[in-house]
Amino acid sequence: MALRASDLIVGQVFEQVVVDDLKRTQLVMYAGASGDFHPFHSDEVFAQAAGSPAGVFGHGMFTMAVTGRVLTDAVGDGRLVSYTARFVGQVWPGDTLIARATVVAVHRRAPDALVDLEIQTVNRAGDLVLAGSAVARAD
Repeated sequence: MALRASDLIVGQVFEQVVVDDLKRTQLVMYAGASGDFHPFHSDEVFAQAAGSPAGVFGHGMFTMAVTGRVLTDAVGDGRLVSYTARFVGQVWPGDTLIARATVVAVHRRAPDALVDLEIQTVNRAGDLVLAGSAVARAD
């Protein structure tokens, strides 16, 4: 289904749970996919010795990647023009992450419209872990 500019309203929110009960296995799988094998993300003893109070934590890019799911589900495949993010907080094993994309502007022009989105991801406690923006094409 194509994203239609005429169906979008400034302030409209797309929200979904993108991770439910993050497992260490998911972090190890992401490390393999990304090539980022820093021990902060997989070695409990190392992470605690380095000062991480709860041990291993998620890669920032893991959080950005799973947050991207709310974008592709909202705007569709192949429509994302840009996506930037800032890692605001740690993501820990056991976390549930809720991603939200809010329409902040719709620029109608032929042949496609552009939609500006504000992106936020929070954990179950409501703590912000990622903030960013995206632009997508719409019909």
